[in-house]
Amino acid sequence: MKTTLGKAGRNRPIRLLLSALSVAVTVAGCASASVGPPPPLRIGAIFPLSGSAAFDAGDEYRGAEIAAQMINAAGGVQGRSISIDVRSVNSTDQVDAAVQSLRSDGVPVVLGAYSSQLSIPTAAAVARAGMVYWETGAVADQVTGQGSPLVFRVGANGADLGGNSGRFVVQQLVPRLGVPPASSSALLVTANDAYAHSVADGARAALGAGGIRVAGEAVYDPYAPDWAPVLAQIRATHPAVLLLSSHVPDGVAFRRAFLSAGLHVGAFIGTTMAQCTDFGAALGADAVGVFASDRPDYGFNESALSGAARTLYQNLADAWSKDTGRRPTEEAISGFSAAWALFHAVLPSARRLSAQTIAAEARRIDLPVGSLPNGAGVLFSSASDQLGQNVRAAADIWQWQAPRQYAVVWPATYATGQIEMVPAPASPSQMQQSSPIGAW
Repeated sequence: MKTTLGKAGRNRPIRLLLSALSVAVTVAGCASASVGPPPPLRIGAIFPLSGSAAFDAGDEYRGAEIAAQMINAAGGVQGRSISIDVRSVNSTDQVDAAVQSLRSDGVPVVLGAYSSQLSIPTAAAVARAGMVYWETGAVADQVTGQGSPLVFRVGANGADLGGNSGRFVVQQLVPRLGVPPASSSALLVTANDAYAHSVADGARAALGAGGIRVAGEAVYDPYAPDWAPVLAQIRATHPAVLLLSSHVPDGVAFRRAFLSAGLHVGAFIGTTMAQCTDFGAALGADAVGVFASDRPDYGFNESALSGAARTLYQNLADAWSKDTGRRPTEEAISGFSAAWALFHAVLPSARRLSAQTIAAEARRIDLPVGSLPNGAGVLFSSASDQLGQNVRAAADIWQWQAPRQYAVVWPATYATGQIEMVPAPASPSQMQQSSPIGAW
């Protein structure tokens, strides 16, 4: 007997086959979803990792890398490990290509760029490309002064360093000089570039607010300095306090010229982080007495930190020592602190890891002073001229008190020593002139 299948009967094997295929695909899909970690979260970075800036920039970048490693060891961001996608950039004409390369890679945020000369155009280019720019170290006001809602800086800017210098002069140095503020004067000596001017402007504002008269400003070319007119202006104005806004090489050169000229001021303070370890190493005894406005480095008082931040600092110090055999530098602490704020406080709360949601979450962050391992808190300004600048950034003052030895002297919470109004040893030219009093 011949059996004839109806329509439903004819389609039944096909339905069974499709059902089996569906189950197989579903099982395969579930298996692939459960095997292996999710894709990493790629974070862009632009730093000058070769050339003259490579050592310090490398420390700043390595600090950010250590922050990523710690986050990854704790489970990553929303279950995804952080992978830093870095471009080495040494000049401004390389910025646009690096930014476009990172944009093509789909990164939502870019860390960078150590140097103000690079950071100013990099911040602008990253924001134009629709990514968040997250400054890890550069200080010039112009980085966050362009009004972009996609640009953020955790560390101090020029106004912070300059303002800190001016307040230190008003609150600490002038009272020790025994001269009423109204009778005191200050002279600014300023390298002619965006970074130095932004710091000097902050110092001028703080001095004026404290009633200290600014007798003038001597501006010089940091790449080809002519010290004669600068020294002549100091000699003519007789300032109680001299505030130098320089880079390291020209700062060293100016200090030598100042001492050789036999000039005297009540106090000498560097405002731009340039009177640092390299300054002291180059000058030895001739650096003694100089004050320096700076970001906290490994020499500050760790008790200024909260318990969690102190533990975080120690973890950084341990990792840094294991990698390098030395204590973390100022650049390492700055890079780590900025990256940690992003990786730990911002990204985990962003609903989608896109530039817009990351920026929106950053504007909601409110961390008290002492939260980060450099003693800073985090609260980004909403003012148009400082949009994205952290108003709780950390800065301190330290002083060279013996050859190649310094102490943090202000604010008190950071201090490891006391202010010493100690004359610097006389330079050879001063000794030839038989000057009875050393220059400060």
